[in-house]
Amino acid sequence: MASQDWIDKDFYSILGVAKDASAEEIKKAYRKLARVHHPDKNPGDASAEQKFKDISEAHSVLSDPEERQQYDAIRAMGSGARFSGSPGGEGGGFEDLFGGLFGDRSTPGAGGGRFGGGFEDIFGGMGSRFGSRRGTPAKGADRTAKTTISFKGAVRGTTVGLREPNGNVIDVRIPAGIKEGQKVRVKGKGQPGAGGSGDLLVEVSVQDHPFFERDGDNIRIHVPVSFDEAALGTTLEIPTIHGEQVKIRIPAGSSTGKTLRLKGHGIHRKNIRGDMLVVLEVAVPDQLSDQAEAAVRAFAEATRGTNPREGLQAKAAL
Repeated sequence: MASQDWIDKDFYSILGVAKDASAEEIKKAYRKLARVHHPDKNPGDASAEQKFKDISEAHSVLSDPEERQQYDAIRAMGSGARFSGSPGGEGGGFEDLFGGLFGDRSTPGAGGGRFGGGFEDIFGGMGSRFGSRRGTPAKGADRTAKTTISFKGAVRGTTVGLREPNGNVIDVRIPAGIKEGQKVRVKGKGQPGAGGSGDLLVEVSVQDHPFFERDGDNIRIHVPVSFDEAALGTTLEIPTIHGEQVKIRIPAGSSTGKTLRLKGHGIHRKNIRGDMLVVLEVAVPDQLSDQAEAAVRAFAEATRGTNPREGLQAKAAL
């Protein structure tokens, strides 16, 4: 953008914010106005399209601390003054006076033609990425979207299709091992710009699973064992998130809450292999047959004098 334009345009007024507005206030004002004047919501309306260009231009300058400082300085120095002469004449234009001070600038334009596809139904935000510096064409703004995938899709990876209002579908590859709240970047699917299109940032939400619980790159499961299995020890087969059945040894004398670790059977991503944490829960039957009850009573008699709560009072002392 030529500095002469900065004299003529009040970007604060265009966005409807005060001159001392914070970065967050500027961003909120831009997003609010962008939703109202976006060309996709006003097809064929030239005035809305021009308004969208104006607010995009204003936001591109005011959202960049360096450009905002230069804009404020130029507006302050040029307030109330007009500079005669044309770029090719002898009178010297505005750029002649300030060009050497701030260097060459290029216009962070909104791009030619339509302003990209998706909008509020799928793509909720339009984060700016105006990279214009010393003649480099600016890329278009990034877009954002959200999607929810299954627990299995997060573990093994999946592909989701995001439909834009114009009917186009963008396929987004979700890598194996992605976590709740992480974002996937799809190159070139943002808003168009003179320096190329911006990117699409997709925030991923993961559904819970009734059995598997994620803990970082580890997977935790709770496995019930019978009293005799816990007391005498045994070997169990348990399922993993990768569809395998693996064997695990339950040591004799195990109690509820004891956690066993299966190396490498957790989340797999890149060169990382998480573990599976197996938490034992001793299952007590709510009903006993006469034979089972007699056996339990015999066990109680055989272990008389053993107190699992020994020392409890001392531990509870304040």
